[in-house]
Amino acid sequence: MGETEGTPLMRQYRDIKQAYRDAILFFRVGDFYEMFQEDAVEASKLLSIALTSRDKSSDTPIPLCGVPYHAATSYIAKLLRAGRTVALCEQVEDPKLAKGLVRREVVRLYTPGTLIDSEFLPAAESNILVAVATRLRTGGPDNKGYAIGLATLEVSTGDFWLSEFHGPRAETALLDELARLEPKELLFAEGPPSDEHQWMNGLTGLRCCAQPAAWFDLDAGRLRLQEHLRVHSLDAFGCHNLTLGIQAGAAVLRYVRETQPTASLDHIRQVRVRHQHDAMHLDSVTIRNLELVRSTSRTDESSGQSSTTLLGVLDRTVTAMGSRLLREWLLRPLIACAPIEARLTAVAELHRHLDTRVRLRSALRPVQDISRLCSRMSLGVANPRDVLALKLSLSSLPAIHAELSELKAPLLIDLTASWDNATDLYELIEQAIVPEAPVSVRDGGILKDGYHPDVDELRKASREGKGWIASLETKERARTGIESLKVRYNQVFGYYLEITKANLGKVPPDYIRKQTLVNAERFMTAELKELEERVTGADTKLTALEQQLFEQLRTELAAQTARLQEIGQRLAILDVLAALAETAAQHRYVRPSVDTGPVLHIVQGRHPVVERLTLSDGFVPNDTHLDLQTSRLHIITGPNMAGKSTYLRQVALITLMAQMGSFVPATEARIGLVDRIFTRVGASDNLAAGQSTFMVEMTESAHILNCATARSLILLDEVGRGTSTYDGLSIAWAIAEFIQAPSRLGARTLFATHYHEMTQLEGLREGITNYSVAVQERNGHVLFLRKIIPGGADRSYGIHVAQLAGLPEVVIHRAKAVLAQLESTTSSQAPIRETQQALQFDSTLPAPHPMLEEVRQMDLFSMTPLDALNRLAALQQRLLQEE
Repeated sequence: MGETEGTPLMRQYRDIKQAYRDAILFFRVGDFYEMFQEDAVEASKLLSIALTSRDKSSDTPIPLCGVPYHAATSYIAKLLRAGRTVALCEQVEDPKLAKGLVRREVVRLYTPGTLIDSEFLPAAESNILVAVATRLRTGGPDNKGYAIGLATLEVSTGDFWLSEFHGPRAETALLDELARLEPKELLFAEGPPSDEHQWMNGLTGLRCCAQPAAWFDLDAGRLRLQEHLRVHSLDAFGCHNLTLGIQAGAAVLRYVRETQPTASLDHIRQVRVRHQHDAMHLDSVTIRNLELVRSTSRTDESSGQSSTTLLGVLDRTVTAMGSRLLREWLLRPLIACAPIEARLTAVAELHRHLDTRVRLRSALRPVQDISRLCSRMSLGVANPRDVLALKLSLSSLPAIHAELSELKAPLLIDLTASWDNATDLYELIEQAIVPEAPVSVRDGGILKDGYHPDVDELRKASREGKGWIASLETKERARTGIESLKVRYNQVFGYYLEITKANLGKVPPDYIRKQTLVNAERFMTAELKELEERVTGADTKLTALEQQLFEQLRTELAAQTARLQEIGQRLAILDVLAALAETAAQHRYVRPSVDTGPVLHIVQGRHPVVERLTLSDGFVPNDTHLDLQTSRLHIITGPNMAGKSTYLRQVALITLMAQMGSFVPATEARIGLVDRIFTRVGASDNLAAGQSTFMVEMTESAHILNCATARSLILLDEVGRGTSTYDGLSIAWAIAEFIQAPSRLGARTLFATHYHEMTQLEGLREGITNYSVAVQERNGHVLFLRKIIPGGADRSYGIHVAQLAGLPEVVIHRAKAVLAQLESTTSSQAPIRETQQALQFDSTLPAPHPMLEEVRQMDLFSMTPLDALNRLAALQQRLLQEE
């Protein structure tokens, strides 16, 4: 061991680092956070700072780098973005009072899921930490199923939720929930790899951390939660039947306590249980395909814009709390008429009263992030500027209440019931904190004159002392005759008299030499020393007293956390309702009618995102009428680039918007409640999972057929295109029949396809209707009218689209010739027609082929959908071979 490694400081460093081996340790030394050894090597690269060494003369110098303590925040943020955690080690005693080595402790561990500092948190997004507890269960038809518990904690606001998922689809439900939450960090119990953790293989970009299995113990965990929440039973929070959810909840709470050892967690006042049937279940595929919160466009993602997402169009909130709540409403639409109507009625009233809406939004605009501010109070990290931000927010409450007093919507009345203007808290801050308070309590100058007599006295002594020192300079110039004599100050030497070398002969004998410079000498006198002690003593005492009184004020505000959280929640709801009304007014949205009926009826519907884009011909609206009884499945045909996918998505988005409580882009909309929305659109592979484009397509299709109900809305776009024509047609045909059959599924469905043969289903199956995209041909040119009209299309105009894409003319001419030849070969159509009839499995039709009896005897619907499709595809191949 080198000499440097054996110093007391380095021994202290190694002892602390041992407990935080996976983090970069910011080790406070004076005015710097220093990093040593492997931390220094890594941090110097990630932070682009110089790498040096400690004791360069040693045979084994220790790598060293450092950052100023007052600028540490930006460096920590950079390390977090690089996926690292940071342990902040502070000097926990005054170096002037320390006997020997200054005592140091880690006071914060910065991890992606436990951030509370506004500098690290995006205002409009939640910063979620989750824990997952799993248990492999036996039983059921496949003798295998999972039980999974999920705990969700937003440390910066105190929102704490528990959930459980059971059965063979528990993994899928968990992954869908994680897609909605977009957590920053996930905890699970450490142990040998097992089938219970296979679901983690699909997670990308998420920090997954194994924690001690003991943290997930049920009995100990229940006691830990009860102790923290100060209750004798968790039943009061609706946790009656939870086990794994409690285990996950205890683990996530323990993790926060371990990573924030000096922080109080009193802002986590309650735990709520989230059930799967509380809201519409949107799976990860649907969230992605509908571009609800993230754009699938790489260009849009890299620019950080959200204008091409539904959230980007709807988000006209004026507070950070409102923006986060709007995202929550968007990803969890309601599935009960009463709360939907309550939201719509509130939006309608704010929509009608323009002046009130404008004044309300103006009053909300100064409101800061109360949810996070009160959490920072409770955690003991709020600074004077945070307290002033809270005061500014509270100052808006009377004006907000005044605007709501005349409104009659029941939800708005509920929000104003027992309204709290928090005048006492506003006055408390107003009397204490100066309007221009610094960020750090160490800087002093926080409290107003007159707030505390001791502060006033020390402040007076400091001011008078500095005045005395200033007058001393004049006095000494007159006494010595040295006109250039100056009284100066620095942190190392304190106050001193500086005299140039040319005037040293005039220095009085009572001057005490303090420091020699190249061109001057610095001196001290007994009088200056006495004044210095008086001034610096007053400043030190004043700073310490202000810090103490500020912490007392912060503690008083922290005691009001529950009250402030309630205020923040009400303001967030008001902000979202007013924003939805504002969006409706600006974009000509109408109030939808939502009921439990079988009809989904939209007149002149528009895609809320696409219509905001710059379109040369403007946006073409379309009607939709889906009825569970008469027209539940629409076969939509037409050329590429004609707007089929846009149409499908706009129906889903209008339905989702209505059930979240928003007005919709249409002239009329009646929405029969939808329990889930499923989408199978686009073509993509999953190379990480070894799945081809077609396999992904079939997996997603199987998921829909296995999970949808008659109340679901299904969007299918080009199913079966990833394989051969006959295979694809067979699969698409069978899926359509499975969905339309009331005895099997009978869900409202939009099925876009290029298999024009499927239009024959309209005359063969009840509940199926053909629609197509209108196309106009003129002088050899094709014009896509983007209008959905009754009837099927008989052409795809693919060659025309290829021409628009810029394929060479020689290729286009050859393609037209080949197409003409294929269309003239009538014999090639026979197998397809025969197969279509065979796939009807209807015994009342004449048998077009001897193999039909085999089809009739197949009980396809007793199989899983994917097995049935495989059987039909095999039969299709045999038919083709015989032909």
